[in-house]
This record gives sequence, structure tokens and C-alpha cells, in this order.
Amino acid sequence: MNEWLPPALLSVAEEGETLAEQVFRRIQAAIVSGEIKPGSKISEPELARTYGISRGPLREAIHRLEGQRLVVRVPHAGARVVSLGTRELVELYQIRESLEGMACRLAAQRMTRAEVDELRRVLDAHERDEAFQAGRGYYQQEGDFDFHYRIIQASGNATLSQLLCGDLYQLVRMYRIQFSSTPNRPHQAFAEHQRILEAIAEGDGELAELLMRRHIAASRRNVEQQVDNQSRGDA
Repeated sequence: MNEWLPPALLSVAEEGETLAEQVFRRIQAAIVSGEIKPGSKISEPELARTYGISRGPLREAIHRLEGQRLVVRVPHAGARVVSLGTRELVELYQIRESLEGMACRLAAQRMTRAEVDELRRVLDAHERDEAFQAGRGYYQQEGDFDFHYRIIQASGNATLSQLLCGDLYQLVRMYRIQFSSTPNRPHQAFAEHQRILEAIAEGDGELAELLMRRHIAASRRNVEQQVDNQSRGDA
């Protein structure tokens, strides 16, 4: 029954995952990684041919991507991959600065020694990453491999987790990846992560929050500078 599926889809579909779920994750990954560029028009016929599926499962996948704010509906133009302007990007990072700072304070107050050790192992894996060591970018795997994700989950605040690890997570990842290869920024970010980890390990919630806020503020300034440089280059 599944003989018409591309091999990559077939292997997952046979494990019980729906076709719409598999296509959703593949398109999501392509958008977040930049393979499908910001502002690109979402062509249902083209995507249906690319992934070998009917329009029903594809539309379900696109609807979910809209829910993650990766795809937006533009009047008279249809669906497009999101492309945030400078003001919107700054606002996104301001939200992160405030909410992730809070999450970091809460995590420092409640994380066990075993959880701190796990977080330390996450950073160790980041440091060993080939692209990071070559200075090409910061380690960008998601979920439990993501330093920020682990801290937010460790906060114990379900509302924060829903906002930062659910509603906004993939949109934030999209821009973290896009701007992570700025010269010197990967190693600066790693050093900032290490200081945050030590504050958490000491149980110093106030310092952990301050360091996280400074870390995200530094990322915001990096984004603003890169966007400004791109604007000058386009002028």
C-alpha cells in the first residue's frame, strides 16, 4: 500500500507515524535550516510532487507550520515562509531575554545535581562539534540536545515551557541558526553558556537570570548588526 512513498518517508510511515506528521517534520526542518528560504512562496503542487503526497496531508502539515509561526498567510499572495523584519526580530529577542531569564532563575533553584551534570554533558557535546571547533557555527540540534531547551524544561513552569519550547521554539531556532555563524559569536556564546551553567550549579538564581539575559541581549545585538550589514550590502 505504501510502495509509492519516497524511501525516507516509507521508513517512518512503517513505524506508525502518519504521512502528514512525517511531511510536517521534513518541511519544518527545511524551513528552520534555511533550505527553504525566508519569504519563499509555499507552492502546494510543488511540495506535493517533492514529497510524493496528496494535497490533504500536505495542507494539514502547512496548517501546523502556521501554528508554529514558520508559515504565514499573505493577503492575495498565499502562504509564505515567515521573514521577520528588524523590529519583529528585536521584539522576539526581547521576549526571549525576559522569559528565558526567568526560566534560568527557576532552573537554578530547582535543578538536581544529576540534572546539572546532564546539562554539563550537553555543553561538552557542543564543544566537541566539528562545525563549532572550525568556527562555522554553534551546535544547533533541538530538544534535549539544546542548552536553552533543557534549562526551560528544568524551570518546572509549564506555561514558560509551552511558550518557549512550543509556540515560539522553531521560529527562534530558525533565527538562531541563521545568525549562529557570525565570526567569533559561536565561541562567545559557548563561554556565556558555561558561565550560566556554573551559576545554575551554584544554585544562584539571581546570577543565572542576569547571565542568561545578558547572553540573549548579546545575541540580539549580533542579529541587529548582521541585519544592518545585510541592509547596507543590498543598498
